[in-house]
Amino acid sequence: MHPAVAVCLVFGGCCSNVVFLELLVRQFPGCGNIVTFSQFLFIAVEGFIFEANFGRKRPAIPMRYYLIMVAMFFTVSVVNNYALNLNIAMPLHMIFRSGSLIASMALGIIILKKRYSMSKYTSIALVSVGIFTCTFMSAKQVASDSGLDEEDGLHVFLWWLLGITALTFALLMSARMGIFQETLYKQFGKHSKEALFYNHALPLPGFLLLAPNIYHHAVLFSQSEPFQIPVIGLTLPIMWFYLLMNVITQYVCIRGVFILTTECTSLTVTLVVTLRKFVSLIFSILYFRNPFTAWHWLGTAFVFVGTLMYTEVWNSLGPLLARWRKRPKEE
Repeated sequence: MHPAVAVCLVFGGCCSNVVFLELLVRQFPGCGNIVTFSQFLFIAVEGFIFEANFGRKRPAIPMRYYLIMVAMFFTVSVVNNYALNLNIAMPLHMIFRSGSLIASMALGIIILKKRYSMSKYTSIALVSVGIFTCTFMSAKQVASDSGLDEEDGLHVFLWWLLGITALTFALLMSARMGIFQETLYKQFGKHSKEALFYNHALPLPGFLLLAPNIYHHAVLFSQSEPFQIPVIGLTLPIMWFYLLMNVITQYVCIRGVFILTTECTSLTVTLVVTLRKFVSLIFSILYFRNPFTAWHWLGTAFVFVGTLMYTEVWNSLGPLLARWRKRPKEE
């Protein structure tokens, strides 16, 4: 498949996914578990059919390594979704997760003994300042909510602080999982699609621990107002429609990223994913009218400029533009 098609899948799938996720969370803030379970189930079934060949294909990477990876992946997914229950706004959630470069660099230095150039450290500093700015301003908004008395305001703020702690933990765990995957791929070769399948299939039994919450929200979804799907005319509760669309768009997004990893360099993939996060953020703010001050915009700019500096995209644009300028003369 052409890389341009993959880019369209990433942007279209991921940006649409954010919309349907926020529609779900706004109606039922605690529905993160049923959303995660549905996404995992869909991708696991698809992978079981097309990647594992109904269980007949042996994995290239030993199963014990997948079990470790899955424990990390499951924890990160659940904690990130649960943070939305702790007074964490969607824009802050998205910005905070964009700080994965910080965690990756820190753990790379500690675990892999890596050393980086000054430009890398500068980019990480920008991302850190951006996240701190957005986090601090959101803390002021939560603490100064005029509709709450002092005691309730403190209670809400403490839950928000717990949400920030959960996001920080998930960020570090995700970075550790990336390092673990890097070492596995060096040892056994790259098997991204196989890893995608096992990362979603093996955690499914773990959702039994969350079964009461999942069942509770399934009942609430079934009681939502009916909605007729255009074209096909099928009627179902609107929350189930939102969930269905969220699952499909999530799969499209992940599939697009997978195609990019096989067709493009890691720099291109990082750049596309970073720009996708920025577009999703802007769309979420404008479409849902989320509170976003000038300080939030400044923090967001720091996060994404720092991320682009980290990928050294500026160094790649020069030769690319030079080749583009020479093309008409050569023709």
